[in-house]
Amino acid sequence: MGFLSGGPYYHLTGRTGNNVGRVVRGKNVFSMRPAKSSTPPTVLQLNQQNKWRLVVQWLRRLGGILNVGFASYDSEMSPRNAALSYNLANAVTGVAPNYAIDYGKVVFSRGVLDLPESIAVAAAAGAKLDFSWAAPIGDSNALGTDKATFLVYNPIRDKFVTLKGVILRSALTYSMQLPPDFTGNAVECWLSFGSEDAKLISDSFYVGQVSVI
Repeated sequence: MGFLSGGPYYHLTGRTGNNVGRVVRGKNVFSMRPAKSSTPPTVLQLNQQNKWRLVVQWLRRLGGILNVGFASYDSEMSPRNAALSYNLANAVTGVAPNYAIDYGKVVFSRGVLDLPESIAVAAAAGAKLDFSWAAPIGDSNALGTDKATFLVYNPIRDKFVTLKGVILRSALTYSMQLPPDFTGNAVECWLSFGSEDAKLISDSFYVGQVSVI
C-alpha cells in the first residue's frame, strides 16, 4: 500500500499498483515496479548477492553512527546506502561462498577532518580499553575541541559497542568500558573525530584487535 502526503503522486511512499515511491535525501523518487526476471542468476550474481547480504547484516545495527559518518560522502545516496556501497567494494574478503568482513578495511566515517598520529589501544583490567592519540602538530584542520567517536565489535558475541562524541581530542586518551562478558574475547576497534559544530568529520581509523582482560 502507498501513502500520499500531498496531492496526486506527491511524496508517494510505498507501492500502489505498478508504481513505487520513496523519499531519497529529501527528494521524492517515483518509478515503475521492476519486473521479475525469469532468467536464473549467474554464479557471479549469486556471489555478489552473498556479499551484499553479508555487509547489510553486519552494518544494520550501525544506522546512527553511519548517518553521521557518511552524511557528506555522496549527495546522491543516503548515508546508509553510501556506507553499504563503500564497504561492499572495500571490506569483504574470502573466496565464494566463504566471504567474511575484512575488519581492517571497514570504514564507518568518511570526511576531511585530520586524524591524529600515533593512535593506539590497549586492554586494561576490568574489561576496559585504553585509547590514546597524539596532539596536532603544525598546520592542520584539527582542533582540541573535536570530539572522538569509538566503535568496538566483538565477533564471538556478534555485538557492537559504540560511543559517539564522548571525549575531546585535547584529552589525548580515553578509557572505554566494555560489557563484563567481553572478558577473554578478542575485539576489533575503530575511532573517528568530528568537529565541535558537527560540520566536519574525519575518516574512521581501524586501531586494531585487542583481547579484553
